[in-house]
Formats: sequence, C-alpha cells, structure tokens
Amino acid sequence: MADKRKDDKGMSTSEAGKKGGEATSQSHDREFYEDIGHKGGQQSGGNFANDPERASEAGQKGGQQSGGNFANDPEKASEAGKKGGEHSRGGGRNS
Repeated sequence: MADKRKDDKGMSTSEAGKKGGEATSQSHDREFYEDIGHKGGQQSGGNFANDPERASEAGQKGGQQSGGNFANDPEKASEAGKKGGEHSRGGGRNS
C-alpha cells in the first residue's frame, strides 16, 4: 500500500524517501553500506542466533506466559471450542 500523503512541495513520503536514498547513495560507496550492514547485524537484539542461552530463556518465559494451552483450564478450552464452532463455516450444523 503506497503512502499518498503529500508534503508542501507535492511530494509523497514514498517519493521523498526514494529521492533521499538516491542522494545518499551518491555520497557513499559500497564499502560504507557493507560496513554499516555488518554492524547492524551484530548489534541486532531481535535475533537469538548469537546467544542460544538467551533464546532458551525467552522460549521458557513464553511458554510459561502462554494463554494458548488449555491443559490447565478445561472450561476455557470448552468456551474457545464453542466460539470457534459458532464462527466456522459450518455454523450451527449438528453432526
């Protein structure tokens, strides 16, 4: 979906971004972009590839916090099943 907002000069944000990117690319060489890309990848906190212990901790915390497991709450499971049945294409069919 394109952003159609225009600034004072009649330029969309997409057009302005493209123009800025082109200007910046002319003032820096390929090595500059490779270097900042490499640094960004090293600093990324969103990926656990470099820290498996942290990934394991996050997975355990996620599992503990998960509301998606109905093993400890059969009433909640039943309610979810009913809601799912009501919203399915089958609607109120009796089997």
